[in-house]
Amino acid sequence: MTIAPDLHTSTGAYAAHALDGPERAAFERHLAACPACAEEVAEFAATLARLGAAEAAVPPAALRQQVLDRLPSVRQHPPHIPAPDDDGRRGRFGRSLPRLALAASVAAAVLLGGVAVQQHQQAEQARAQAARLTERQAGFESLLTAPDARTSTGSAGSGVGTVVWSQSRNQAAFLAAGMPALPAGSTYELWFNDAGTMRPAGLMPATDGALLLDGAIGGAAGIGVTVEPSGGSSRPSGTPVLLLPFT
Repeated sequence: MTIAPDLHTSTGAYAAHALDGPERAAFERHLAACPACAEEVAEFAATLARLGAAEAAVPPAALRQQVLDRLPSVRQHPPHIPAPDDDGRRGRFGRSLPRLALAASVAAAVLLGGVAVQQHQQAEQARAQAARLTERQAGFESLLTAPDARTSTGSAGSGVGTVVWSQSRNQAAFLAAGMPALPAGSTYELWFNDAGTMRPAGLMPATDGALLLDGAIGGAAGIGVTVEPSGGSSRPSGTPVLLLPFT
């Protein structure tokens, strides 16, 4: 990777460890004398740290194998042996044994089959979540390593919000930290500010985390954050709790 003539453009790449050798050394010399770049690197590093903290759901242990492993150690009730003079009951009991064995086999097959189906569904869900996480991390890495990546930070009550954007990538992301908790049925919604007209850009599912905004930056002058019903709104229903410009 070639160092850009303007070292100020390498903050995202440095935070994402995309610089090495002479490039990294040159930028670190610049970083020691540039407070603005140091602040941007810290913000990018915070974004990456939050992404790294995300965890994919891990499916539970192999339930089917556990059932199979435990079968030899499960104590069985001894068969009832009728009295020698109870020939009628003994005959009926002997005739019912094959049916009981068949019923037990069918029940075991249904149980183990259900466990296998459950395991397959859980594994598929885990793979899908891991794929979404990988895609999101790739999107953030592409954004943070853009030569023109910039950040803007503001406060909302006790929380802090940071927008990261790149005009060359035509993309933006939002990082929330300690945003005030919302009542049940409410969520934070992100908007692109198109000259005063708000365009939906995604829902923030929690008070902390990172979100790649939906849609392109286009001619947006910044982003806004509002409190909306949990499903989101097509237009803001209240005053933005946070406005961050692309400057």
